Amino acid sequence: MFENLQDKLQRAFKNLRGQGTLTEENIGEALRELRLALLEADVNFKVVKELIDHIREKALGQEVMTALSPADQVVKIVRDELVAILGKDTAKLKFGTPPTVVLMAGLQGSGKTTTSGKLASWLKKGGHRPLLVSVDVYRPAAREQLKVVAQAIGAAIYEGKVEEANTARGGSEALPPLTKEVERLAREARREAVNSGCDVLIVDTAGRLHIDDQLMEEMQSLKKLLNPQEILFVADAMTGQDAVNSADEFHKKLALTGVVLTKMDGDARGGAALSIRNVTGQPIKFIGVGEKYDALEPFHPDRIVGRILGMGDILSLIEKAEEKIDKKKSEDFAKKVLAGDGFSLDDFREQLRQVKKLGSLSSIVKMMPSVGPFAGMQKVADNFDDKELVRVEAIINSMTDHERGHHEVINGSRRKRIARGSGTSVQEVNQLLRQYAQMKKMFKSMGRGKLDRRFAGFKMPGM
Repeated sequence: MFENLQDKLQRAFKNLRGQGTLTEENIGEALRELRLALLEADVNFKVVKELIDHIREKALGQEVMTALSPADQVVKIVRDELVAILGKDTAKLKFGTPPTVVLMAGLQGSGKTTTSGKLASWLKKGGHRPLLVSVDVYRPAAREQLKVVAQAIGAAIYEGKVEEANTARGGSEALPPLTKEVERLAREARREAVNSGCDVLIVDTAGRLHIDDQLMEEMQSLKKLLNPQEILFVADAMTGQDAVNSADEFHKKLALTGVVLTKMDGDARGGAALSIRNVTGQPIKFIGVGEKYDALEPFHPDRIVGRILGMGDILSLIEKAEEKIDKKKSEDFAKKVLAGDGFSLDDFREQLRQVKKLGSLSSIVKMMPSVGPFAGMQKVADNFDDKELVRVEAIINSMTDHERGHHEVINGSRRKRIARGSGTSVQEVNQLLRQYAQMKKMFKSMGRGKLDRRFAGFKMPGM
């Protein structure tokens, strides 16, 4: 996400490098490029105007730090202003007397049902007991979809029963604003949450292809009935300003408490994220960054700005590593290496598996700064085929236990057998063994307390 905006901002800042001071002329040129970059990223034009005015005022005023270079001064000012637009603090979910009710709102196709499941999964990891319910009695199989999602994440769901007369008419028919079925399902689900000890009730509501009076009346009735602590608007980030405008309309009618932006991993522009807080006045609380049910992240404004400006997001990377990587296995491996007890192909395979849990190499590198020693890593990562790690693991899996523990016994005939078993070539097997031998020597040096400089340039398989 934000790839296009990041590239354009870097070019705008580059033109300031080498300047001795900030003047109206050079800051004006940089701001013109910055304005164009933001507009091309589909940021709301009012937001762009406000941002540019604030940056110009601070860049040419007394707030500039003389210890910084002109380019760094502007980067700092832009960072501060972007953080202010997105909200300085991370907006957290509000919890009330159990069950806390979270009403999910949004247009059809925004990812509302999947997001409801993702939110339930996120809450479970935090020690909560969520209960899911769908009150969408119009869209065919909508309630069945949520049931499938709930089963996939192991979350509780209240199914209830819906009269056939309501579901048969479909979403395009002129139905009452709040059918008896919707009202009954919502009331019964809340009672079920109380009886079963669930502390959060997530209500997946019906969506429409566009905003209409029926949708709003139904949502207002649900709000009055359930008195939710949270009303979250789910918006597809890839629709840009349409998502912002829809959120604004919903907020005027429902008083939203927050926004969830889905498909952020596919949005290279980022205009919706940079506009929605300013336009609606409501914070972005979560972003969807993938199709898997754990691909929902709390929205941290300062970290997102770091990504936009190429400063990276190391904190999120560390949190992801802590969540995904087996801490005990990592500690055992570190102790083994430092003790000089060797590094087998089984160890090599286990480390590859740990790395794969973090996602693609490209997604990992995107969380790192794009400057200094990390400069150029993104280009390498983009050209890296993540299937290479799968091939490497397949090669190791095709070895016997003895071969994985004693790689020196792998002669020519064994290499041919391993290549056939893994669907690779003998050359690829040879390459893996060479790389493994390098790592083995490197870890042996680490165990002795001396890291051999010859291995400083070691690269991951396939890179």
